[in-house]
Amino acid sequence: MLETYLEFAEKTAREAGALTLEYFLTDLAPAEFKGDDTPVTIADRNAETLIRERIAETFPDHQIVGEEFGETKSETDSTHRWIIDPIDGTKSFVHGVPLYAVLLALEINGKVEVGCAYFPALDEMIVAGTGLGARWNGKPCHVSEEGKIDRAVCAHIDTAYFAQNGKGEPWDRLQKAVYYNAGWCDAYGYLLVATGRAEVMLDPVMAVWDCGPFPPIFREAGGYFGDWAGNEGNINGGEALATNRLLKDEVVNILNT
Repeated sequence: MLETYLEFAEKTAREAGALTLEYFLTDLAPAEFKGDDTPVTIADRNAETLIRERIAETFPDHQIVGEEFGETKSETDSTHRWIIDPIDGTKSFVHGVPLYAVLLALEINGKVEVGCAYFPALDEMIVAGTGLGARWNGKPCHVSEEGKIDRAVCAHIDTAYFAQNGKGEPWDRLQKAVYYNAGWCDAYGYLLVATGRAEVMLDPVMAVWDCGPFPPIFREAGGYFGDWAGNEGNINGGEALATNRLLKDEVVNILNT
């Protein structure tokens, strides 16, 4: 059954991604700002509406949680929950930067079993299902085998976020330990780590919809995804870390020293 869910996630993410491209690099999607000062556009809302409609048509008993419209509970099925971020990286989207993603995941009995991240402006997709492997643009992918922290590439978002969220010191230690720091990544940083093109990606603050697809993607790609304390698969910890297995313990130690 996971194959069915994964195929649905791929198809639906592509459809929602095509919708976002109708607004990308146009003047049709001016940003509004939510209470937390993050932007939202008509493209975000319309893409999430489309995904919710497809889920309701295909799996009407499943629960849904999404960034723009919150949680929709089911009276008949409390075991399956779809997690939606219609545009992860709206700041990139509104500035014409092609690193934004459509994120879609399925949690079953509290564990994310299916994950899909689609980058419409780049036409890149990474997907995984438990026991099904991880695929990047249809081909198997794997994290890197770099085991030396001083040769590792670290991807990240706005560096100011770390200090703003009380994590400036851990970030400072990590950025000094690695070989190279690459910014403006959003979800694309996690794609880079899962496909072996970077070794570390981290966020000081993450909502469940920001990271829903990544637990199965990293399990199947041979890497680690979880919180900064080393709790694998945690999508509710308020922070996120992805790396390969060779560096995981060292990175966690640096962040928590």
